[in-house]
Amino acid sequence: MIISQEELSSFVTAKHSQPHDRLGMHFWNENEKKEIVVRAFLAETQRCSVIDVMTGKKYAMKKLDVSGFFEVTIARSDFFKYQLQTEDFRGNTRTFFDPYSFPPTISEFDQHLFSAGKHRKIYEKLGAHIISVDGIEGARFCVWAPSARRVSVVGDFNHWDGRYGLMRMLGNSGLWELFIPENLVNCPYKYEIVGADGNLRLKSDPYAHCFEGSPHNASIVTSLASDFHWNDQSWQGRNSSSDAISIYEVHADSWRKIVEEQNRSLNYRELARILCDYVYEMGFTHIELMPIMEHPFLGSWGYQVTGFFAPTHRYGLSDDFRYFVDHCHQRGIGVILDWVPAHFPKDAFSLEYFDGTHLYEHADPRQGLHRDWGTLIFNYGRHEVRNFLIGSALFWFDQFHIDGIRIDAVSSMLYLDYARKSDEWIPNRYGGHENIEAIEFLRELNDTIHEIFPKAITIAEESTSFGGVTRPTNCHGLGFDMKWNMGWMHDTLNYFSQPTIYRKYHHNQLTFGMLYQYSERFLLAFSHDEVVHGKCSLINKMPGNDMSEKSKNLRAMYGLMWGWPGRKLLFMGDEFGQSNEWNHNKSLDWHLLQYLDHLGIQRWIRDLNFFYQKERFLAQSDFDPHGFSWAVVDDTDNSVFAFFRYGQNGECLLVVCNLTPIVRREYKIGMPFAGCWKEVLNGDAEYYGGDGLGNSSECYTQNGVAHGHSQYLSLLLPGLSTLFFLRAIRP
Repeated sequence: MIISQEELSSFVTAKHSQPHDRLGMHFWNENEKKEIVVRAFLAETQRCSVIDVMTGKKYAMKKLDVSGFFEVTIARSDFFKYQLQTEDFRGNTRTFFDPYSFPPTISEFDQHLFSAGKHRKIYEKLGAHIISVDGIEGARFCVWAPSARRVSVVGDFNHWDGRYGLMRMLGNSGLWELFIPENLVNCPYKYEIVGADGNLRLKSDPYAHCFEGSPHNASIVTSLASDFHWNDQSWQGRNSSSDAISIYEVHADSWRKIVEEQNRSLNYRELARILCDYVYEMGFTHIELMPIMEHPFLGSWGYQVTGFFAPTHRYGLSDDFRYFVDHCHQRGIGVILDWVPAHFPKDAFSLEYFDGTHLYEHADPRQGLHRDWGTLIFNYGRHEVRNFLIGSALFWFDQFHIDGIRIDAVSSMLYLDYARKSDEWIPNRYGGHENIEAIEFLRELNDTIHEIFPKAITIAEESTSFGGVTRPTNCHGLGFDMKWNMGWMHDTLNYFSQPTIYRKYHHNQLTFGMLYQYSERFLLAFSHDEVVHGKCSLINKMPGNDMSEKSKNLRAMYGLMWGWPGRKLLFMGDEFGQSNEWNHNKSLDWHLLQYLDHLGIQRWIRDLNFFYQKERFLAQSDFDPHGFSWAVVDDTDNSVFAFFRYGQNGECLLVVCNLTPIVRREYKIGMPFAGCWKEVLNGDAEYYGGDGLGNSSECYTQNGVAHGHSQYLSLLLPGLSTLFFLRAIRP
């Protein structure tokens, strides 16, 4: 087993693709097995010896090349555990185990599962992990780069020199692996890859659990195992038809800043205390965090992810994020994360052209490029890419106990011609525009999540009429639990943005949504997308000569939203009518709460939330077409809408919206049940900043035909208001 000059040169020039074939301990002649050869390639080393760990016997090695290639032949017929002892040119010595003396630490079964796209805990294998091999602690590195000519792991521990830390390819799996028997916890590292095109690239680890910030963006060796003690054992989560779900969408960096400390953002542990207390007091059931997966540019709001397995370093470490989720659960609050499998950014240190080929993305820009966003589209047809993405989703449920994911930009995944001209996309194999691979991926994703985490919530932001988004996969659906109702959101905002005198011409915008309301399991969302990029804040979308009138309009719209069937989501700041458009660089305008116009909106949202939770029949009927009927649907001239929400045990709620400033007196609404009805919520109450008009707490039906019923209520409807009347059921 003589090493040739050509092969020696491949080490010196960092071109060797299977270093374990030559480095480490081998039989000199595999057939005779009478002699052992040990080789090492070490930088800045003057002398090197092999030390038998059991006997302490030392074997001096010969230096074959000035670059640091050493070799020794030992007359033994058996392998033994050894260490290398080196002396540098300053006379300093170091004794350590040889990385190339260890067998592969990724099993063939793991390789098989990954290649098939079925490894459910791939995040425990790929990336950097602190493990023990034969009782020796160290760091195992593993990365997928099937077309690479050579891969090295580089960091401070080897002077970022790709000639050292050479990794080996594991069979035909495309996985490269190396175990370094040193304490490398908290060490930054990257992969130095000579790609299929012959060019050298320095890449962060796609499976890393911790990252440096920009501009270095190095991965950091960290232990996946955690000593964190969870205290959320009693938390059961919410994901049944009987659970009210009201979500508070949050951008962690800008929710609240510490003015006294140069406007710094709150960290995970501070958010746990301050944000959770606020959400609990406001009656929201869940916090949805805009992506907190690692991302290099804060201005992307987290939607251009480069670390799919790492909470961003900006607010603390992994255990700090665990503390946040644990604290939320102890307060009875679920945690939903925005998750972005639709695309990834072109940052050179990340996934793009990872091994000198289009590995994670499509090669053809007609399939692989998001022209609007300047990002790349995952190749969902590759097993390993699907495993990467599904593994990422499972990682957050497993390691951080999250309750759900909201998948961004699902529409862009479903259609090959999304935001493309006719010559900018390639039809599928049937000639259609559906992205078959992405559809299959989403089905597999939802099935896998729900199989392993039965109470998990998956939500789609999907804006088209694609059928069956929330239908089970065994019924040819995509398998999501909920879908954002984008049509309802656009129609409602368009209606409420009209001057009240013209609303009668837009009446159908508030009634049209009921035509498709039960085609999916809908979530009503006023998200961050509606208050950025010049769209202005929600309150400033409302017409009105002053803030008081705008606030009335906004309260009326929120009343309609909470009365309408479907789960709820509201972006931070909208719950108190923030005046300015959201700015991710600034804190919310909390000072506005000194004014009743804004404080009243906050009080109204809080009371709507608690009412929604208390009256359980509302959530139980959110997706049931038998739980809704119109009371008044055609009063175009007066811009009055009224509808009923029904429970299975005789419960009934009447929601009435008067959407002009004109007070309607003795307004008759036919009622399905005779007797007493209680005015339980009134958006015009003085407590909310209104005029204080309304009805007595108990209203009684009168005999007479109205709206097809034989009894009616005669009501006072304040201008620009939503009122709730609950049927009083006698025990």
